Amino acid sequence: MTGILRRIRPGGANRPADGFDRRLLAPMMLGSVLNPVNSSIISVSLVPIGAAFGAPPSQTAWLISALYLATAIGQPVVGRLIDLFGPRRLFLAGTALTGVAGVVGMCAPSLGVLIAARVLLGFGTCSGYPAAMYLIRSEAGRTGQKSPAGVLTALAVTTQTIAVIGPSLGGLLIGVGGWRATLAVNIPLAAAGLYLGARRIPATPARRREPGHHPAGDLDLPGMGLFASALVCLLLFLMDPGGGTWYLPVLTVCAGVAFTWRELRARQPFIDVRVLGSNLPLVATYGRALLCFVVTYAFLYGYTQWTEEGRGLTASQAGLVQLPLFSVAILVSTLTGRRQAVRGKLLVGAAGQIGACALLFLLHADSPVWMLLAVVVVLGVPQGLNSLALQNSVYHQADADRMGSSAGLLRTFGYLGAIIASAANAAFFGHHIDTVGLHHLAWFMLAVSVLFLAVTVADRSLQAIGSAEPDRPRRTDR
Repeated sequence: MTGILRRIRPGGANRPADGFDRRLLAPMMLGSVLNPVNSSIISVSLVPIGAAFGAPPSQTAWLISALYLATAIGQPVVGRLIDLFGPRRLFLAGTALTGVAGVVGMCAPSLGVLIAARVLLGFGTCSGYPAAMYLIRSEAGRTGQKSPAGVLTALAVTTQTIAVIGPSLGGLLIGVGGWRATLAVNIPLAAAGLYLGARRIPATPARRREPGHHPAGDLDLPGMGLFASALVCLLLFLMDPGGGTWYLPVLTVCAGVAFTWRELRARQPFIDVRVLGSNLPLVATYGRALLCFVVTYAFLYGYTQWTEEGRGLTASQAGLVQLPLFSVAILVSTLTGRRQAVRGKLLVGAAGQIGACALLFLLHADSPVWMLLAVVVVLGVPQGLNSLALQNSVYHQADADRMGSSAGLLRTFGYLGAIIASAANAAFFGHHIDTVGLHHLAWFMLAVSVLFLAVTVADRSLQAIGSAEPDRPRRTDR
């Protein structure tokens, strides 16, 4: 941990001696929102994009899956690079790629090019969140603060509840400049990120190395390649499980076995499977993230599309319906953020998801607007609690020297859940989004929510987070 702190410590008289460097907040927050805002803004764009290119929901679903496929692979890879080389270069490169993706998407002449732009967005937005978690852990060690709860809360509010602004922002942009404006918004965001990152994220001095040791020797490229291969096969199967792709699970298992074999023998493994295997609480947190995000994104995409096609709202109106979700989530995160305990948050969050799923069965094509709003108000409670609790769990459970890659893996499991949600939306809605499909989707989400609650109730290790015991950064002797 000392080495990490030494590598990221910026100079300058404005550097606070005993408090979190507030100059880092702006680039941290802006970099972290690039992915969630692109994840959610597309939800109100799917219908007009489908109309523009003559594509059914089963094809436009690839706009969701493409971003998550790239991000699920890229987050832990970029996170590991941040662990090794510091956040500045990775942050700037990713932000620049996000701007390029915005230009390509804005000018896309076909659905295929638009999907390619979403892949670029997925890779470009990979660096923001791992870089932020790396900086938070490093600042905590530098200042001696055992847990910067206020900063973690601000990051959770920014990265998770900002996703809820996406539909409202998307509806506004579509009303002003059409669906292409939802891609163009990345251009000014990337420009601001580049400016703030260059000005405020500290440069990373070269680390001391043994004579003859090249920096590339710290990169486990075979491990990264096998990890990506296993994940691509798995995600392609999840996107179309009934499409005759029976061989993909076989390839996933083969690549997974080869990846494990490689990581057990690598001098500097990409993912230390020994450490991960001995840290069952962290593994359980990743599993909860997957279940939680299945429900969150099934709501975000399925419910939003239903309000447009099944209920008959415009894209702008569908975006405005989501605003109470943002407001409630922000309020809940702010009120509970400084309490370090996570088990209570997860239990209430799981119960809230169950309640929101149950309310979907009451909706029909002629349901009044107040019922649509009631659903998102109830969902706002778990949205504010679960994201905060999952993030804080990783912060306390992960090895401090691998905070970037551990944070990236949290996002990977979250995006696995998002891809499962996208596949479920395509399966239950097919070529037409109606109330019957919404109710079938609700049964699926209800089952996942109950499983999320059961896994949380069974995990007693969560009681240790936020207890009276001293909070020491987790390290692994190597």
